[in-house]
Amino acid sequence: MNRVYYFEMPVDDFERAAKFYESVFGWEITRTDRPSGPYYSVKTGDDSEPGINGSLFKREEGWNTVSNVIRVEDIDGAISRIEALGGTIVFPKTVINGVGYLAYFRDLEGNVFGMMESNPEASAKDGL
Repeated sequence: MNRVYYFEMPVDDFERAAKFYESVFGWEITRTDRPSGPYYSVKTGDDSEPGINGSLFKREEGWNTVSNVIRVEDIDGAISRIEALGGTIVFPKTVINGVGYLAYFRDLEGNVFGMMESNPEASAKDGL
C-alpha cells in the first residue's frame, strides 16, 4: 500500500519559519547545504510515535500550500495510472540525487500531492 509519509511546506524565510515551528511544537529543523541550495529537514517527533516528518522549501509562484508526499514503489506506473484516470502531472518526474524520484500531480478534485519512489542510487545521470 502507498502511504503519505512526508510533507513539504513552502516558506518565504527559512529562519523565521524554523524558529516558529521549533518554538510552538518543539520540532527539530536541521539545515543541510546541498548543491541545489539549502535544504531544511523537519523532524516532528519520535520515530516510535505515529506521524510524519517533512521539509521546508522556498515558496515559488504556484507553490503556496503544504504538500503531502506519497511513497510509491513505481513512480512511472503511478504517473501512467494518474493520467489514465484523468489526473494531471503538475511537476514532472525529477531526480533527487541519492534519494529517488519525485513528481507532483493534481487529482480529480483539484488537490496537489507529491509522490516519491525511493532509490538511493538515483542520479541526475539517469537522463531525466
